[in-house]
Amino acid sequence: MSPPPPPFGRGRKHARRSLDAALDDAELVAARAALSQGRWQAARTLLAHTGDDWDRRGHRVTVLALEPYSAAWARDWLLADPDSADAAVLLALAQVRRALRGKETPVRAREACKAAAALVPADPTPWLGLLMLERSLGAGEEVVRLFGEVRARYTDHHHAHHLMVARIAEHRPDAGPDPLHEVYDFAAWAAEQAPADSPLAILPVVAHAERYRVLAAAGHEPPDPAASEHWTGRRARQVMKAAFDWWLEWEHEGHPRRLVDLNFLAHAKACEGRGAEAAALFHRIGEHATPAPWSYPDRDPYPAFRAARDSALGAV
Repeated sequence: MSPPPPPFGRGRKHARRSLDAALDDAELVAARAALSQGRWQAARTLLAHTGDDWDRRGHRVTVLALEPYSAAWARDWLLADPDSADAAVLLALAQVRRALRGKETPVRAREACKAAAALVPADPTPWLGLLMLERSLGAGEEVVRLFGEVRARYTDHHHAHHLMVARIAEHRPDAGPDPLHEVYDFAAWAAEQAPADSPLAILPVVAHAERYRVLAAAGHEPPDPAASEHWTGRRARQVMKAAFDWWLEWEHEGHPRRLVDLNFLAHAKACEGRGAEAAALFHRIGEHATPAPWSYPDRDPYPAFRAARDSALGAV
């Protein structure tokens, strides 16, 4: 008997490529490939050119840190250039990733982040690393404190706000659907505080998806998001419309994490049953699917993304 064909006519290798954390950053992809071979010089050049574009720097460092041997190569870089803040920041984020995978102690990851923060006091990225760590392992008070440290250096930090929304959404998982849950207030506050052209305008949609993840895991919502009324109530529709209208007016093609936002927005529009609006977003996304929110609550993200995209594109 021959093996069954891969889903959607594509193999697992294609699926992994389509869920690439680098998104559409070709320079990052090249530097990561070099780093995986021990050639850290490309990462040094990339981060030097990134400068103080903090959202881009955070995105690039966190993706480079995902490489299995990035901590080892960052140490080699530090041996060659002991004063390199970029090498110290990469090592710190790599240690955080290792700690989250259980391959490093949280204490050593925290020490690496604090050492990097001391080298570059204005850089929010070491604090982002600490926030990533404590978002999973720490107490609520410490998470709030670290979020404050990031915002003190860059008020509109995209990744940090997403981490906070995910953490706050996990409060009171057994409370059931609650339109007054604190995650919605936090997301609305952050969106209102940000400039008119800030992608944090999409944060209320992210909050809606993160709360769905928690409610579905607790059995308060169906495991198929498209079958849930979570996306079709009056408040949800208002949130989705405001975010989509913002995207039409302010779309930022240059933001390093815009595809994360577009995936959240396309997911929401697909679940809401707004096929034409979802299709417009899928056209922008192309093949750059992200694990969240397509994996929510416990799904294989790439087939879920492809099914929603095919349905939306077939409806227009």
